[in-house]
Amino acid sequence: MTRTKNNWRIGVTAGAVATVLITTACSGAGGGGGAGSDGKGGSINVLMVANPQMTDIQDLTADTFTKETGIKVNFTVLPENELRDKVTQDVASKAGQYDLATVGAYETQLWQKNDWLHELSSYADADTEYDSADLLKPVAESLTGEDGKLYALPFYGESSFLMYRKDIFKEKNLKMPAKPTWNEVADLAAKLDGAEPGMKGICLRGLPGWGEMFAPLTTVVNTFGGTWFDKDWNAKVNSPEFTEAVNFYTKLIKEHGEAGAAQAGFTECLNALSQGKVAMWYDATSAAGSLEDEASSKVVGKIGYAYAPVNKTEYSGWLWSWNWAMPKTTKHADDAAKFALWATSKKYEQTVGEKLGWARVPNGKRASTYEIPEYKEASGDFGQLTLESIEHADPTNPGVQPRPTVGIQYVTIPEFADLGTKVSQSISGVLAGKGSVKDALDDGQKQAEEIAQEYK
Repeated sequence: MTRTKNNWRIGVTAGAVATVLITTACSGAGGGGGAGSDGKGGSINVLMVANPQMTDIQDLTADTFTKETGIKVNFTVLPENELRDKVTQDVASKAGQYDLATVGAYETQLWQKNDWLHELSSYADADTEYDSADLLKPVAESLTGEDGKLYALPFYGESSFLMYRKDIFKEKNLKMPAKPTWNEVADLAAKLDGAEPGMKGICLRGLPGWGEMFAPLTTVVNTFGGTWFDKDWNAKVNSPEFTEAVNFYTKLIKEHGEAGAAQAGFTECLNALSQGKVAMWYDATSAAGSLEDEASSKVVGKIGYAYAPVNKTEYSGWLWSWNWAMPKTTKHADDAAKFALWATSKKYEQTVGEKLGWARVPNGKRASTYEIPEYKEASGDFGQLTLESIEHADPTNPGVQPRPTVGIQYVTIPEFADLGTKVSQSISGVLAGKGSVKDALDDGQKQAEEIAQEYK
């Protein structure tokens, strides 16, 4: 398929896993049409990623949103890679199966330029309680089009940081620097292997996917001095700096990482740390709420947090958010907007805190969250560091050289999803004992050079 700057390239991951379909209903709710004149009734179809925060909203919707509005919400929940394929197909083909979907800033920026998304600023501005000005500036800016309007509303925002077992560190007489280097992390991982029976020193994503493995790995590339493309659109995938970063990452996983790393993504690493199987994990700041949740974690109160590890840069955390976006194909815009506003509101955060626990509040999107006394207490070890990591994230200058687009852990062009996923598949193969880093990056370089020709 010819690559162009304005057309989204759809790539479908081989192999399908069954869709988890969960319906939240309220007896007496209206049919499939939009809300009636009294604002009651109707139903919407929502596609979302299978992260812990989404499980929470499923549990809360019927007794809160549906009860108040009469709007029935039909949730379809998929793992991250499958979610990306499904939502891309639906939006790009204008199939109109979903009224709302969770997407990232990457998709938001590209799709609003293609006129595939409803703007949501008009809905937010009309809601006197929503307070768009309270949204954290880095997150809001990543969802704003050139016309100054929001094209998605943030459910939760995140950067990345290092999570570690502070109790194990104390037992081993080890100290975690507030701003560790990657060499220090590798040294610590070696010392933490076997600290408890079967425990590995660190967990890092090895599951293929531009948004799986390459979320953390691209931040490593950045801080090692590498980049996917330089400012003149010269491909740099097999450059010495990019190669050094990938060699470091794969070596660290092979020597001190989790078992089955080639199949380990965010969810698997979260489970590994929360169940005491690894001593450290570098990943999304949003994971902290789950680690501090007694209902699902065995390590509550035992986790320390530090800035994302660095090499040549001062900071290296990514910037991401999962957001509610409304395709223009929806036939239920008003009902979908009501749900998106509720799901990203101060009121929803209060509901989560009161019903499920304050550590589970979907944070990283509102400044006011960090002023709630109950949340400040519950997030004592990770809340402020999450906020600071988001504020330090710089999508315009994440490495040591100028870039041709904005983005920290991704390149904001349609072709990156395919490129990042294919290169990650080769690197995941290296983790599984197949092929070499050199061959993986040489092949990636050829693909990147082909893409670059369209932008020079």
